[in-house]
Amino acid sequence: MQFVTLGNQIRIRSTERVTQDPREHLRLTRAQIASVTAGNALEFYDFVTYTFFATQIGRALFPGTASQSLLLSLATFGVGFLTRPLGGLIIGRMADRRGRKPAMILSFAIMGVAMTGLALTPSFAAAGMAAPVFALFFRLLQGFALGGEVGPNIAYLMEAAPPNRRGLFISLNFASADFAVLVAGLVGFGLSSALTAAQLESWGWRAAFLLGAAIVPLGLRLRRTLVETLNREEETPARTSSKPVLLLAAAGLLIIAGATISNYTLDYLTTYAQSTLHMAVPTAFAATVILGLIGVLGDLAGGLLSDRFGPRRVLILPWLLLIAGIVPVFHVLNETRTATALLLSTAVLTTFHILGSSPATIHFAEALPARVRAGGIGIVYAVAIAIFGGTTQLFDTLLIRWTGNPVAPAWYMMGAVAVALAGALFIPGLPRTKRSSSVS
Repeated sequence: MQFVTLGNQIRIRSTERVTQDPREHLRLTRAQIASVTAGNALEFYDFVTYTFFATQIGRALFPGTASQSLLLSLATFGVGFLTRPLGGLIIGRMADRRGRKPAMILSFAIMGVAMTGLALTPSFAAAGMAAPVFALFFRLLQGFALGGEVGPNIAYLMEAAPPNRRGLFISLNFASADFAVLVAGLVGFGLSSALTAAQLESWGWRAAFLLGAAIVPLGLRLRRTLVETLNREEETPARTSSKPVLLLAAAGLLIIAGATISNYTLDYLTTYAQSTLHMAVPTAFAATVILGLIGVLGDLAGGLLSDRFGPRRVLILPWLLLIAGIVPVFHVLNETRTATALLLSTAVLTTFHILGSSPATIHFAEALPARVRAGGIGIVYAVAIAIFGGTTQLFDTLLIRWTGNPVAPAWYMMGAVAVALAGALFIPGLPRTKRSSSVS
């Protein structure tokens, strides 16, 4: 199989004749690849933007004191994760049976409706209790759409890639998420710097959501031009081991759960810097820019290294360094409480997190057979996110309150990464000869 670039097209071409294989002569333009990864980008833009503006959203849509409205806002953020497993099950299974393309179109359309609806939800002052009810409904709808987005996306990119570039192609999905974090950080930094606190609370956070929703029509148009990658005649492919799929799913659950807790704790640094360290809002958003920038570069590096050495070999050292460094870094940050310390802490932790998380997820995706790949990834991802993603930031906030220790979130993150590493080591590495020659 060869990887050929022609103009603005990426052409994937088999060097061997394969009868009736729909992936033969598959061509994807860069715009089409962008449309596949746009769903994951919107997921993180939407969820991270909500996190960044949790304080303003709480004051606008929820009753109570500042502290109470923040907790209600974070709790509603968490509720959005409850419908993710349902979306992963329904849309993921649809992708495995009817094709990746129709599943991705459906999830993206629902996502656009939910994002726009949340941005246009009236304030509590204007609509009373209808405001939090609408916010709750759109969060549930978002969760359903996003739960069904991840599995088909990763499956599509893996199947559209040459065997020796699967890590890179899958990493594009992860990089899109961190690019969205970068964009969200820049948007948040710009809005918080240009607007007053009252303007930010009134309409600034709404503008941030509408900016993301604006790309949905273009993304839908491009997704309709995609070539289907699901081969319905395909038998069960080569497996990494003889372990049952359920054991692989359990290991994947540990990987994604630990990576999720780590990721959302890092995202929480924006709120943490404001509410716990009492730093200025623009300083907090500057940390998010660092988080997104390093995330994009780290994802692509992790994909390339995975293709070169195998994802299992790549993930071990960064996660060991992360486990060892989380608590000391948090201690230094809390002792100094300066902008420099915040930016450096974010940079160090994000580097180790990304260089472990991306290869670990690639490792899990490669272990699954194609007949259950989209649904398996989608369901496992959605369950892990529903249980841990939706609760991480709320739990971090409560941990600080219960213990009186601002470093408490670091201990939670450290334990989570250790569990994720154990899950990744449970799945044997695929020999490079098989990784370069097997057809998914």
